[in-house]
Amino acid sequence: MNIDVNTARLLGTAQLLVFAASLVSERLLVSAVGTGPGAARLENVSKNLTRLRISNLVALGNCIAIIFLGAVFYFVFYQPYQLIALVAFGFFAAEAVILAAGQLGTLALVPASQEFATAGAPSDSHLPALGDLLYEGLNRRAYDIHMVFFCLGGILWYYLLYTSRVLPVALSLWGLIAICLLTVPVWAVLYNRELTQTLILGLPYAPFELVLGLWLLVIGFQ
Repeated sequence: MNIDVNTARLLGTAQLLVFAASLVSERLLVSAVGTGPGAARLENVSKNLTRLRISNLVALGNCIAIIFLGAVFYFVFYQPYQLIALVAFGFFAAEAVILAAGQLGTLALVPASQEFATAGAPSDSHLPALGDLLYEGLNRRAYDIHMVFFCLGGILWYYLLYTSRVLPVALSLWGLIAICLLTVPVWAVLYNRELTQTLILGLPYAPFELVLGLWLLVIGFQ
């Protein structure tokens, strides 16, 4: 395959954008919501509304970046591998849509937390249960499901990177093996299984997106 350097840099830039936006949005969300359930969560949100809104904004930007990343991947591979590329792009598009839908949960926490704080945090309020439903039932479940589609799309894209030999074999194999291992804790989280023995399987993937993005941006395809 003959891929020009600008396309490689565009793909690398998109990869880094997704990596950074995913990290920033999750960090901001966790710091805004806190770790306590129910009333404690609503109290944290009411004190960190700006942080929560920024997290939502970054997450929605990440959804756009995910679709853009899938579109660039598709542009690179659609001629020799049209069917696989189309399916992989579909997985990434589904990932972005589900992630965006999950933001409704945290956005709805804003008025709920404001009402809870205005009412003086009453102990008999239904709002803590509603907050748990919005955050755990909608936002976190949507995040878990979006990770499933991310893994499915990633397996196909990294398979194409390996098959096409546009990257060093070691780098392509790293991505392919790491994304396959990551699917284990992703499915475990989705079905509330014990994570202690599976979380370690996601560690090989942790730095890969950053390395891949920098490689494409600086070195490009071979």
